[in-house]
Amino acid sequence: MTTAQTARLMDGTAVARRITEATAANAAKITEATGTTPCLATVLVGEDPASVTYVRMKQNRCAKAGITSRHVALPAETTTEELVAAIAALSEDPEVHGILLQHPVPHHIDERAAFEAIAPAKDVDGVTMHSFAAMSFGEPGFVSCTPGGIMRLLAEYDVELTGKRAVVVGRSAILGKPAGMLLLAQDATVTYCHSRTVDLPSIVREADVLVAAVGRAEFIKGEDIKPGAVVLDAGYNEGNVGDVHFESAAAVASLITPVPGGVGPMTIAVLLEQTVQAAGAQLGVELG
Repeated sequence: MTTAQTARLMDGTAVARRITEATAANAAKITEATGTTPCLATVLVGEDPASVTYVRMKQNRCAKAGITSRHVALPAETTTEELVAAIAALSEDPEVHGILLQHPVPHHIDERAAFEAIAPAKDVDGVTMHSFAAMSFGEPGFVSCTPGGIMRLLAEYDVELTGKRAVVVGRSAILGKPAGMLLLAQDATVTYCHSRTVDLPSIVREADVLVAAVGRAEFIKGEDIKPGAVVLDAGYNEGNVGDVHFESAAAVASLITPVPGGVGPMTIAVLLEQTVQAAGAQLGVELG
């Protein structure tokens, strides 16, 4: 028997489309004012099929938003030093306005060292320690794109965060941790959970807002969710499923993101928006 859905869907595809339309208008403004088109450099190490697909998708979205793509493809055996040098060269290139290192990188590479080679002014994916500090202290800077997309969805659907209990399941440096910082900045009371959390379901059941970013297919069930909670599923696993069991969760939540079509499109929309913002700042064009 199929569980009846009661939750309203948070349509990330529709919201992302509006963000991208505004981004395209700003990109056109920059091009008209300076003769320079905003440029995003994508760096891919190796030929992991999923990563190749993600990069191609981002390049296609760039084209639709009036952004030039420059792709740097490096062999799987690339060393940390070689990758850092390639990223540093892009950081110094005035024709490149934003840099995206597709992750994860091969295991032998120091990913953090590679991220830190990205100049803060071009860190449009929000992956450097500089960007994390800016997010944490509420200073100007680029947000991590998936957490940034989550916050935009919450704002779009008028989710009140002040005083609410937010639970983030996952503690990665570019998803879980910054998501918690951004929620905290909106006066939510934030709890981080992870693989070593004792009695995780009891904590999840307290969440008014739940961010699932654990990377395990359908890990969180509807029985673990507080009735009326807002559920943001940042997972994407084999079989096109998220970290939340959608049918059972949708029966108790008030708002929920689908997978696909929820958080994913928002991630790319924020990446494009921040690329154009970076170009505007570097080229001296004030954007609306």
